[in-house]
Amino acid sequence: MPWKVLDSEYVFKSPFGNLRKDTCQMTDGTIINDYYVNEYADWVNAIVLTEDNEILLVEQYRHPGNGMFLEIPAGKMEEGETWEEAIVREVREETGYVSEDPPIQLGEFMVNPATQTNKVITFLIVDAEKKFEQELDETERITVKRYPFDVMEQMISEKRITQLFSVSAYYLAKNHLTASQRIPTL
Repeated sequence: MPWKVLDSEYVFKSPFGNLRKDTCQMTDGTIINDYYVNEYADWVNAIVLTEDNEILLVEQYRHPGNGMFLEIPAGKMEEGETWEEAIVREVREETGYVSEDPPIQLGEFMVNPATQTNKVITFLIVDAEKKFEQELDETERITVKRYPFDVMEQMISEKRITQLFSVSAYYLAKNHLTASQRIPTL
């Protein structure tokens, strides 16, 4: 049963997300005076396989992580977009790759329901071809890399890929591809 929100106020608002302070009453009557909630937009990500069954990864500096990270293409949804439209746009902008096949939704997950409001929606895109140049935001510096699909697990175990949503998306894609008997060489 949901808690009752007795009061709610914004502590901070920004283009990246908002911090909200709620006063809540739990179902047993206990009052929590300072429950902080991070409001973020939903985001999408995708395992993108080329026609040669190579996986596309993007490498970029992540300031909070203080380093370069190898990840799958991802980004937040823009107003009015469907999840499918958002991931197709993000992949095209970050990598220049597109596919004639529609994205396959692999899952919809709460990022951290203890403190955050957003979800990540994970897709698989197959038979992608490079048809465009990157269209990066002013502050994005992304290098696109291609790897054989079958080296992903090794890269994960060697901690070359450490971004959690990239790891979980890989295993979701692998399970889907195995079930559909379309698994790239393993």
